[in-house]
Amino acid sequence: MPEDGRETDVVRRDRFSGGPARGFLSSLAADERLFEADLAVDRAHVVMLEEQGIVDEGDAAAILGALDAVEEAGHGALPDGEDVHAAIETAVIERVGDRGGRMHTARSRNDEVAACIRYRLREDLLAAAEATLEAREVLAAVASEHAGTVMPGYTHLQPAQPTTVGHFLLSYESALARDADRLFDAYGRTNRSPLGAAAFAGTPFDVDRERTAELLGFDGVVENSMDAASARDFLVETTAAVAALATTLSGLAEDLVGLASRGYVELSDDYASTSSIMPQKKNPDTMELVRASAGDASAGLNALLTILKGLPRAYNRDLQRAHPHAFDAIDAVTEATTVAAGAVATADWDAEALAAAAGEGFATATGVADLLAMRGVPFRTAHEVVAVAAERAGGGTDGTATRCDSPDYEALDAAAREVLGEPLDVHVDRADVEAALDPEASVASRDSLGGPAPDALDGAMGRVEEGLEADEERLQTRRDALETAAYRLREEVDRRV
Repeated sequence: MPEDGRETDVVRRDRFSGGPARGFLSSLAADERLFEADLAVDRAHVVMLEEQGIVDEGDAAAILGALDAVEEAGHGALPDGEDVHAAIETAVIERVGDRGGRMHTARSRNDEVAACIRYRLREDLLAAAEATLEAREVLAAVASEHAGTVMPGYTHLQPAQPTTVGHFLLSYESALARDADRLFDAYGRTNRSPLGAAAFAGTPFDVDRERTAELLGFDGVVENSMDAASARDFLVETTAAVAALATTLSGLAEDLVGLASRGYVELSDDYASTSSIMPQKKNPDTMELVRASAGDASAGLNALLTILKGLPRAYNRDLQRAHPHAFDAIDAVTEATTVAAGAVATADWDAEALAAAAGEGFATATGVADLLAMRGVPFRTAHEVVAVAAERAGGGTDGTATRCDSPDYEALDAAAREVLGEPLDVHVDRADVEAALDPEASVASRDSLGGPAPDALDGAMGRVEEGLEADEERLQTRRDALETAAYRLREEVDRRV
């Protein structure tokens, strides 16, 4: 370098030539997840090439045997390469010579990579769906055990109306059922084969795209070759479904953290920790981490959308950075789903404390207003009667009952005389009013479809069980199809090796 400290052109070129750019391009280390997928895609492609007479039997047998050897050696034994796909091809050529290069006939890394991502991602989608089903089963089981456990319900974090632990937990089961639907939907659009699209413009070879799709257990092909090689919307759909699932889990986790802080539920020691300095504390740490997983998923979705936004057709190297975001998100949220299920399954609910809190803040106020409305008083007028009583019992100046005690019959009667100009018993019996003020009776009265009353909850439980059985069948059908395809592909390979 000259005395003035400036680099010469030669020094600068030496410093920036060679290794750094090649390393930046390589995804080999990150591709370990796709190792088995690439082997399967290679095998299916070679079997098809041999069946179509594009590669002869001897070369096909040699290549398939080399792929078995590569699999046995493992990802760690692969030679250096830009990615796992190129490294496997190099490893095959090292074993059988130049004829190993016939493996890449009539395809590009573009359609090969897209096929491998779909092949692996569908397994992860089924794993996420299975974790979601298990969580729903746990929620349903605990809900059944606590169908009659009255608890406070909240809106805006204020005491609102009494409900039950069973009703509360089934609300999350319902949300997770929709999350499972989204995962299954994403699976359906992921499980299509792009193989045979080549770089993007198809191939002049007489390939059988439907055959490779069949051998790999795909439900069909992505027909347009340009779309097949470049499309990554299935990653967006998957990550969006996972983000929705994570959002549901985050809500459940937040509720458990809040209920635990009030002493209404206690998490098992396996799902909590003690403070490092305050020995009296038991922290719901796992639920806080479950809550945070929504950030992982939404960040992955945003990253994907940003990468894909405005990409021209067909293939662009930007896509190398796309699929890791989907895989990271689905890993984080699947684990969080399992942890959330475990926390619910092992938690202890304090029925006595919940029952005592269920009527706090005049939480049965709506029930009293409903009772008056059912006896012919216009609901808005009934609402005013109860609001006046709530205000006198210590509620807000606007008639709200944020922190007031429940007024007794006499207070409600006085409010009725003021608002209606007549005693309360003109419209309702005292016994009915006192029943409406009782949290347990209030819950029992709410027997409309989807409500917390025992009969309504029993009906809901039956439908939940039916939904779980249907989704378990959906999951098993897809798993069986993949296992059957893998078995048949192995048979085809074994016949040739």
